[in-house]
Amino acid sequence: MVVTQENVAVNGSRKLSAQEIAEALRGRIRSGDLKAGERLPTQAELAEQYGVERGAVRQALRTLQEAGLLTHVTKGTPPRVAEPVTAPEEPQPTMVALAPRLTDAFGADHVRIDVVCHTSETLMVALGQPLRMIHEGAIRPQSIDFRILLPSRSINLAFPVLVEEGGGGSDPVHDRWLSMRNAQAQVLRHNLQAVRATHGIDVQVRFRALPFTPPMKLYLLNGAEALYGYYRLERREEEWDSQTLDMYDVLGSQSLLFCFARQAGQRDRAFVEESQKWFDALWETITTDLTLS
Repeated sequence: MVVTQENVAVNGSRKLSAQEIAEALRGRIRSGDLKAGERLPTQAELAEQYGVERGAVRQALRTLQEAGLLTHVTKGTPPRVAEPVTAPEEPQPTMVALAPRLTDAFGADHVRIDVVCHTSETLMVALGQPLRMIHEGAIRPQSIDFRILLPSRSINLAFPVLVEEGGGGSDPVHDRWLSMRNAQAQVLRHNLQAVRATHGIDVQVRFRALPFTPPMKLYLLNGAEALYGYYRLERREEEWDSQTLDMYDVLGSQSLLFCFARQAGQRDRAFVEESQKWFDALWETITTDLTLS
């Protein structure tokens, strides 16, 4: 596939900007000239064809990747035109839906994942697939940035709670939840930081505490996709610390995830953007430092 030289100058000397290169390629993708799954030339070839430095090409490709139009934008391999992404007709349980979406998100040079959840159990498990691909050398992002909002240990949780409150100051259901929250988050942080230690990837994992119990879970992937699911309360019993806990609780792994992608249309784009604004506002205002202990 050959990409033809565009008009590289208005007055015969001005080079195209990265934004102009991105718009030129965007137009060819939308027109069908560049088809889904098709490889583009290498960054060096594009730089030569457009008469610009590689840095301008790289910036243009990243712009298109962030818009969901390209995948595999790395130094070593030519990018591909992304397959059209639409919200699935049937939402899937978190345990099924999350891992492949995270894996796709880890194909970006700079991975940014924002999460609101009750515990990080499902996230911890779903991360196994993209982290394994990093260790195998199949993908290698330059940076990974996780921001995770979890309920504060100091609040009275809406759930899980005992069906019938017992007397005394101790709350075994809260103690159980706090132990799970901390242990899972510590494992998640350890697994991500291991990537930094073994592959030299810039990794940040940050937690903050919510002053309320989130009734839903939210995963924001590179600002391009939002996965949203409701926690559904059920009554169940569980053995913990030599006790049988009769409680109202949720199984987050079974929560159905609804997918919204920026490039799937105006409605989905608005949902992703507003969800990101909502998360950023929580992170910067009423949440507090979270200690995993």
